[in-house]
This record gives sequence, C-alpha cells and structure tokens, in this order.
Amino acid sequence: MGQFNLFKSEKSGNYYFNLTSDSNEVILASQSYTSKEAALKGIESVKKNALYDGKFQRVESDNGIYYFMLKASNGKTIGASQMYKSYYGRENGISAVKQNVMDAPIFDKKMAVQKYKNLSLLRYKKNKKQFIL
Repeated sequence: MGQFNLFKSEKSGNYYFNLTSDSNEVILASQSYTSKEAALKGIESVKKNALYDGKFQRVESDNGIYYFMLKASNGKTIGASQMYKSYYGRENGISAVKQNVMDAPIFDKKMAVQKYKNLSLLRYKKNKKQFIL
C-alpha cells in the first residue's frame, strides 16, 4: 500500500504532498499549497479525481518524454508525475496512482520529526539518569 507524504518546505513555507507506491517511489507530486488544510483538501481531491481516467491529462513533450497531470473538477492541476521514457511507463504510472490512492494513509513528516525529537530527548534524559514523568 502506498502513502501520502505531507510536508512543509522550509525554503518557501508552502505545503506539498507526494503519493508514493509500496516501494516508496514517488508516483504523484502535488502543487504548492499555502496551508496544511489546503494541502489536506488537495489529498482528498486526488482521492476523488484519480478514480476517473479522464482526469489524467497525458502529455508527451517535444523531446519524447512522457508524463501525466491529474486534474481537479475545476480543471486545475492537483499533481504531476515523474518523467517517463515511454508511453507504457506513463500508463503504468497512472495505474500505480489508481491502485495506491484510495487506501493510502497520510504521513505528516512534521509530526514524525517532532515525535522523533521527543523520543531522542527522552532517550537522552534516560541516559543521563533523568526521567520524564
């Protein structure tokens, strides 16, 4: 099962998400969002629109590189794929999004980092024979 990875850019302060496959490969990258709430709505939009093949805009660049964009009902791009060398690679990418999107949990990287920092602090204090109650 894939997952959505939600994160905030330290450089721009904007929020983004990626949908990854079972093998942790990014299969869809979001556009920029100004708030976490907007990014979460974007994830819901991906789940809704990925069910419809017509929402995937298939593109071939002038130099023969293939990719796709997932469009919302209002026509705006929700996310885009990586670049593929072949038509079949792009179609497999679309299939991977469809297969992984519905049951994909949301992994908030900021929350995970905070939990990691708290756990590291707890371990540090235990090693120093200081305990947190």
